[in-house]
Amino acid sequence: MIKKIKTIFVLLGVFLSSCNAQKEEAHLVSGLRAPAYPLVTIDPNTSAWSYTDNLYDESVKHWTGRNFPLLGVIKVDGQLYRFMGKEEVELLSLAPMGDNLAWNARYITAAPNANWNTLEFDDTGWRDGTAPFGTKVNEPRTVTNWEDEKIWVRREIVLEEDLIGKNVYLEFTHDDDATLYVNGMEVVNTGNKTGKNTKIKLSDEVVKTLKKGKNLLAGYCHNRVANGFFDFGLFKEKEGQTFFANTAKQISADVQATQTHYTFTCGPVELKVTFTAPMFLDNLELMSRPVNYLTYEVKASDKQEHQVEIYFEASPNWALDSPLQESTTEAFEDNNLVFLKTGSKSQDILGKKGDDLRIDWGYFYMVADKQNTTYQIGESSAIRASFIKNSEAAVEKGTGKNQLSLTKKITLKNEYTDKIMLGYDDVFSIQYFGENLRPYWNAEGKSSILDAFHKSYDQYNDLIAKSTVFDHKLMSDFSEEGGQAYAELCALAYRQAIAAHKLVKAPNGDLLLLSKENDSNGSIGTVDVTYPSAPLFLYYNPELAKALMNFIFYYSESGKWTKPFAAHDVGTYPLANGQTYGGDMPVEESGNMLILTHAIAKMEGDAAYAKKHWSVLTTWADYLVENGLDPENQLCTDDFAGHFAHNANLSIKAILGIASYGKLAGMLGETKVADKYVAIAREMAKEWKRMAKDGDHYKLTFDKSNTWSQKYNLVWDKIFDMDIFDVDIAQDEIAYYLTKQNVYGLPLDSRETYTKSDWIFWTATLAPDVETFKKFISPVHRFMHETTDRVPMSDWIYTDKANRRGFKARSVVGGYFIKMLESKVK
Repeated sequence: MIKKIKTIFVLLGVFLSSCNAQKEEAHLVSGLRAPAYPLVTIDPNTSAWSYTDNLYDESVKHWTGRNFPLLGVIKVDGQLYRFMGKEEVELLSLAPMGDNLAWNARYITAAPNANWNTLEFDDTGWRDGTAPFGTKVNEPRTVTNWEDEKIWVRREIVLEEDLIGKNVYLEFTHDDDATLYVNGMEVVNTGNKTGKNTKIKLSDEVVKTLKKGKNLLAGYCHNRVANGFFDFGLFKEKEGQTFFANTAKQISADVQATQTHYTFTCGPVELKVTFTAPMFLDNLELMSRPVNYLTYEVKASDKQEHQVEIYFEASPNWALDSPLQESTTEAFEDNNLVFLKTGSKSQDILGKKGDDLRIDWGYFYMVADKQNTTYQIGESSAIRASFIKNSEAAVEKGTGKNQLSLTKKITLKNEYTDKIMLGYDDVFSIQYFGENLRPYWNAEGKSSILDAFHKSYDQYNDLIAKSTVFDHKLMSDFSEEGGQAYAELCALAYRQAIAAHKLVKAPNGDLLLLSKENDSNGSIGTVDVTYPSAPLFLYYNPELAKALMNFIFYYSESGKWTKPFAAHDVGTYPLANGQTYGGDMPVEESGNMLILTHAIAKMEGDAAYAKKHWSVLTTWADYLVENGLDPENQLCTDDFAGHFAHNANLSIKAILGIASYGKLAGMLGETKVADKYVAIAREMAKEWKRMAKDGDHYKLTFDKSNTWSQKYNLVWDKIFDMDIFDVDIAQDEIAYYLTKQNVYGLPLDSRETYTKSDWIFWTATLAPDVETFKKFISPVHRFMHETTDRVPMSDWIYTDKANRRGFKARSVVGGYFIKMLESKVK
């Protein structure tokens, strides 16, 4: 049965009657040093993070790693303190990346002779190609198709000057391993990992080799599995003036589920800055509203009066795919609010698809109450100088690289609290089988972004209070259920998981919560991304779990997808016009859909959703009966590790998918159907045990002894008490896993030292008690706290070193919530 749990918001009346929730330090402070701190989290396009310990150490960045410049400076009695972001130093292109301007090179896919990476090497016999190089089927930005395992690339460049004494950077994107050279000197060796738009500063020794005339950039890339991509370029810093060199001193940083809190000292005043995304999953209009808050609270530490000015500056990059694109800017007032607006000049709505992209249609807004606020649009040096000099530069409008700035002037006598709002109007969000769909908050096109900002402004006090209560409850409840480390990881995962989706309404009225496969291949609505992320949505609102699946059901039921198993995806983000992934995952995706449909029925206590889709569920269940016990050579959700036959964990998924169908039939009163399919599943489970047994544990594949893997799919058998597999299987596996853990967690299987952090949480939930559960979670927490790869949480990480293998900012961290899902089901 499902526990009848009161919604968290019933606590608000009691809580707010006793204290002011904005001022109350009610939450349990997180001790996690996040690999990256969520700042503005709306959707895959508007997702901004701080990649450093201090908010002012680097520029604010999009999840892809591109700069989303957002500056914050406080002036106290004339003294400047930069507390957010870093003045962006413009990089001038010496050899552009292919995503900005295609470049030509010589390449080969068989191992070359020695010294291939030097300018003098004779590359006769090499092929001519245009970058980027990649697998076109899954990497839409590819120009030259590369499907071989390895590639060697020689790129001659001509410099107009010697670069001695200059700050020079190499930028590169690679999938997978890459080694890069400048004039024969190795400057990058990534090892076994992927990365996008990584920048490194070249050493003085390397820069000395960059002479006027011909030079050589050379690179090697190894595509281990599935997608391949390779691109690199050279840049130098533009010399210019720095206005805000002096920084505040950051005292603390604290990540909660809906808020990120910072505290600074700025001379005689204390400054608190909080980023809030009020993403409550039981309020779809609010969850999808594209407005976040930045609250700032200034307090005089010495109790004296001070003249204070707070300055915020944003860049047009927030509304551009590439900083080289032209933008338009404007400022205007509407009732009590001032709006600063920027967007691309071209406005090619839904004109691009892919992974390493940023939105370049619609408009970014920075908004504030106009009382005591001045605003400027102009070239960065001009508006920064005017802030320093207390002058007001003319407000400009038009194209170019105009920055947006807001300044609030305060006579501080004790303390002062105010806010700005940051948001994005994408106009149209998703193309769904040929039809452009608006975001859910404006699905009918009857509202406007101005209305959304005014509503957010008016609801500010209430929403900040609710966010505080929500954050406190999550940390408290999750700590009690799984420990402090578990709570801190789930708090960090909350906004990341939600913001990797876009909520829209289908033409038939269905809710569609469409994921973007971030830092992978950019697929939209991927079923094997839905599967691991679903626990978050099942826990808070099963209607959103349905929204993760509705488009896959429609794809089959409409006849657009005709295969007897579930599709992998419905396109490449943001174009959901049909599967674009290069391979099917028949057992994987069919099992996922059946298990999650059963999960929805269990959470709701009603199988009506399954009944609505019964015909296609039957087709998928029968496919698994025929093909699921001993899967043939095929892809599964862990396709990055390679695909193979006889996958024991995939077999578990198939068996539980069949069992889920039987259980659903029972809920619908179809007793004979229920008995038949549950009996089939139990018989298959007995055979599975015989085939997979390998002494004190169970195999990775049925045909290979002395192997092992995480059997995380078993978790549903436990959560829903399905009684399909013998309970001793999970007991034996958990005991065995504890002997295989490394410092940063349990490897995915016996082949490699890397793991998937989301699957560890599923495996840990199989543990018989909370103390054993914590033994699996603690190493993951340690990894996130210590990793040197400062990106939004990665789910594909090494367990023996503090590095990610690949992936970041993905929705699958919603899977961390599976322990809480178990606690809700009895």
